Amino acid sequence: MNKKIVLIIDDEENFCKLVKKNIEKTGEYEVHIATNGEDGIKLAREIKPDLLLLDVVMPGMDGSDVASKIRDDQSIEDTPIVFLTAIVREEESSSQPSFTRGYSLLAKTVSVTELMACIKENVRRCPRP
Repeated sequence: MNKKIVLIIDDEENFCKLVKKNIEKTGEYEVHIATNGEDGIKLAREIKPDLLLLDVVMPGMDGSDVASKIRDDQSIEDTPIVFLTAIVREEESSSQPSFTRGYSLLAKTVSVTELMACIKENVRRCPRP
């Protein structure tokens, strides 16, 4: 079985490591981490992830900028994106700026069960070559 590839772009490295550990425990996913937007976009171009977990607020390039650049790059434009943030609760997502509309949104306080359900729902369905 080919593992699906998940890319986490978040400036909180310890948070990334914790999420990576929990996702990889399933044995179904290979998880990569980038701690800033520029490195995340470069890594996305290299690994072509099946899902991108993207922080909204980061220094330099924020999540909306990263998502926009991903959508503008033909090689990765169809990568599913889930915004993961500490500042927006799910019930607030409908009132958020347009960049979060149309994307799944998870609060960083999400349980492992909720996280995994969201990943399964949003991961690219196409088999890897």
